Amino acid sequence: MNNRTAVSTICVSLAAVVLVAFTSAAAERDAANYVGVKTCGICHKSEDTGNALGKWQASPHAKAFELLGTPEAKAAGAKVGVDNPQTSGKCLRCHSTAYNFTESVATEKIKPEDGVTCESCHGPGKKYMAKTTMEDRAKAIEGGLVYPASKSCEMCHNDQNPTWKPDRYTTKDGKKVGFDYDQAYAQIAHPDPKVKH
Repeated sequence: MNNRTAVSTICVSLAAVVLVAFTSAAAERDAANYVGVKTCGICHKSEDTGNALGKWQASPHAKAFELLGTPEAKAAGAKVGVDNPQTSGKCLRCHSTAYNFTESVATEKIKPEDGVTCESCHGPGKKYMAKTTMEDRAKAIEGGLVYPASKSCEMCHNDQNPTWKPDRYTTKDGKKVGFDYDQAYAQIAHPDPKVKH
């Protein structure tokens, strides 16, 4: 096997692994269990719990659908054969929780216009949203809470994204990378001051 064939084989194998991981992660997120940002916000809007709702509303995730209407998004979409990013499943699978990481609407509980809501990162909330469940992290995880939520980031923040830049971030040690969790999290951080993370 020559070097070119070996490299091709490795690339195809890595692509298959990413596809399987992406598909299995989406399959674990049963769209029937989404509750929507308004339901999450009932408990997560006060300052004494960290005001996750307010912080989300001010974050890039809340504006993910809106972003698809910009000239930059339209140009990026055109590169992958998308005329209107705000109606394309290719874009909405990551820019709207309603698509549940697929190319078609998966739940009516969330509108595409809501953007990337709580449950894109934390998992569908129906089975862990009860206060008694949320107070017991092991029970919440058993009910579908994705913890740590960082497990969700690279489902969209990866080199399959048409705006991916492999040198977007500079890590603490000076390395250039396409995604750095710590720096990205700083843009959306919403810790509950009462919860040990």
